[in-house]
Amino acid sequence: MGRLTGKVAIITGAANGMGASEAKLFAQEGAKVIATDINDNVLQEVINEIKENGGDAIGLKHNVTSENEWKQVIQEAVTHYGKIDVLVNNAGVSSPKTIAQMEMDEWNKVMDINLNGCVIGMKYVIPEMQKAGGGSLINISSIGGIVGMAGSSPYTAAKGALRSLSKSAAVEYGKDKIRVNSVHPGIIETPMTADSFADATPYYQTFTQLPYFGNPEDVAYGVLFLASDESRFMTGAELVIDGGWTAL
Repeated sequence: MGRLTGKVAIITGAANGMGASEAKLFAQEGAKVIATDINDNVLQEVINEIKENGGDAIGLKHNVTSENEWKQVIQEAVTHYGKIDVLVNNAGVSSPKTIAQMEMDEWNKVMDINLNGCVIGMKYVIPEMQKAGGGSLINISSIGGIVGMAGSSPYTAAKGALRSLSKSAAVEYGKDKIRVNSVHPGIIETPMTADSFADATPYYQTFTQLPYFGNPEDVAYGVLFLASDESRFMTGAELVIDGGWTAL
């Protein structure tokens, strides 16, 4: 307990899945949490649970592709809590399309949410972290940002770009004590993957070397480590949480 005491963290896509688990765990470990999501009704349930358990959190409706909404989130965080120490770029969407199947509107949507939304968030949170004397930026990528995944070209392209962006930002802002790392989950049981698990569990079993799948908490604990001072000498790195998928 208390691994994030005194820290202020923004977590996007926090209404369910990994983002919700991260928000709850961060609050449990002492962080003041600004949880955001475009689905604010479900997000409020997460905020209520955090507060019922003694945590400190606010929930904000947030479209991560909107530069104006990012400015509002940053301002609300600073106004409410005085600073920003951690940003977890968690919001994302999937796109089960090959290159030939893909429509450009869908490509642009995936890039806007999975990549551009993270870029905008970093752009506006970095100056606040510089004022605070440092911080931790955590970009939730995917194993699809490291290895190829057939039938998911827009998704993997965005996640691969996010991986490289994290490394460049780590080099640019290390002097300011701002650490930037990417997290690469494998098959995690979340609402976004629910249909795939229901239809093809035996197929997905081939992508883990463990006799079980990952859950959102497995990822949240890795993100917690990167947000905490325990990882103070870790930047520009990739934290892979995939049950051994990429070990093959």
